[in-house]
Amino acid sequence: MSTASPSSAPQAPASSHGLEAYHLHLMEAAKLAAQLTQHQKNALETIANQMARPGRGLLAADESVPTLGKRLVAAGLVNDEETRRAYREVLFSHPDLGEYLSGAILFSETLGQKAVKDAEGRLFPALLQSKGVLPGVKVDLGLEPLEYSARETHTKGMNDLMERCQEFYAQGARFAKWRAVIRIDEAANLPTRACMQINSAELARYAATCQACGLVPIVEPEILIEGAHSAETFARVTEAALSEVYYTLAQAKVFLEGTLLKPQMIMPGVDSPSEGRPRPEEAARRTLEALRRRVPPAVPGVVFLSGGQTEEQATQNLNLINQLAKRPASPFRPSSTTCPWILSFSFGRSLQASVLATWDGKDKNYEKAMEVAGALAKANAQAQLGEYQGPHPSVLKGQSLHETNRGWGANAGEGGGKGESTAGATATVPPSGETAA
Repeated sequence: MSTASPSSAPQAPASSHGLEAYHLHLMEAAKLAAQLTQHQKNALETIANQMARPGRGLLAADESVPTLGKRLVAAGLVNDEETRRAYREVLFSHPDLGEYLSGAILFSETLGQKAVKDAEGRLFPALLQSKGVLPGVKVDLGLEPLEYSARETHTKGMNDLMERCQEFYAQGARFAKWRAVIRIDEAANLPTRACMQINSAELARYAATCQACGLVPIVEPEILIEGAHSAETFARVTEAALSEVYYTLAQAKVFLEGTLLKPQMIMPGVDSPSEGRPRPEEAARRTLEALRRRVPPAVPGVVFLSGGQTEEQATQNLNLINQLAKRPASPFRPSSTTCPWILSFSFGRSLQASVLATWDGKDKNYEKAMEVAGALAKANAQAQLGEYQGPHPSVLKGQSLHETNRGWGANAGEGGGKGESTAGATATVPPSGETAA
């Protein structure tokens, strides 16, 4: 595989276009990082540590209009602004939500929407803050293919990012998320090193931009689970990607104490043979091993995405990871601490699917669906402590939450930024009829 060697110094991407963008992102990130005052750093570190608290995690409710729309339509509902608002009010309204969540990632539309069942009619950011839950926001604008590797992608949204981050902060957001995507295909020698490098440079510039605006950046280099690759391959690519990301963040002098990491748990591809798949304990071990080898201890927290697992699997695997993290890292160092970071969750569908099924768009189901939302958050908060025992509150009877095509095709048409253009970008859309999926 042509993935980066974790021990070698990264080189700039092939292609003059990619090389120019790579250096531009690093230069702009370093300029912003150099301007951070100690006061700004202290504020960012305070927020990051509020997010990475024991017994709490993040709700990822930042689905774009097309993505959430597909789920609503599949449930027999209408994809309009009021339905999206009403559904998210169910997710945010449990009175004890702040006991289980430290933050909630919102879509830009949601920042300006109101909780109509709230006695004070507050906007969602204010409602969440009243419960002790920090509001965050998705700031990327989806994916587009790399011009020099059409099945791989980079992330859109850099052109007006500073302007949008300033506006989101004014609306109450205190952290942000930007999703980069890495695809594994061993037969095609993917991922390429160039893909990991340009995405790492974009993550660095995004992180520095957010911090300049007072937002804590969640750094998300998502390794897709599509494919037939083994857990060993997934672990190798994860280590290479994390090595590239943190090398680049260091080059740009991004303030790591004011960031969080959002990775995938180590698992085989969804199309890998069922026989020989690793046990959950082995997946937890590999996940911790990759993090220990590649994530600096300055990072306050690691918040996992649920990656197409069932609701119960995501909770159980998080529980196993935290139980294993309490054990010595090595039998040769029995007194060694294993993890310097809080290991928690930033789950989307694993905190939502049963809620949507219970609510079903009916106001009479509001209270019941709200209780399911609280119960799912509580189960995962227990898993963050390694204390989850069950039974699980999922109503889906083990239904897989995997959604196909989470790469380029799934993000076509996403938007929401002002003035976003692809001029000077590192990628171009393939000719009509050609896809990068």
